[in-house]
Amino acid sequence: MTEPNPCLECGICCTHFRISFYWAEADDAPGGFVPAHMTEKLNHHMRCMKGSNDMPRRCSALEGVIGEAVSCSIYENRPSPCRAFPVFFEDGTPNPKCNELREKINLPPIEPWFFPQAA
Repeated sequence: MTEPNPCLECGICCTHFRISFYWAEADDAPGGFVPAHMTEKLNHHMRCMKGSNDMPRRCSALEGVIGEAVSCSIYENRPSPCRAFPVFFEDGTPNPKCNELREKINLPPIEPWFFPQAA
């Protein structure tokens, strides 16, 4: 049995950060994978997810209601900053930034997760 994913009720990170990344991650570049139509150009080298450069922020790939039920419409093709932002660190401790953001929308803090040890 796996624990529920705390991201599926939260989503606050998708409304807090500008999600910027190297332009070639977009699918209009060879080998790119992020849907280009969901991005905007920042400069010659960088793009960001539409909606994440505006105030109030909300990534164009975010679906659902923050703090209740959310999902990413491009999860398998999300950009590198989204892939690199951990809910849990390797030792199972929660990312303190997640808990700081969750507090802003009155969600309880994420508890440490203890991963089973490999045999």
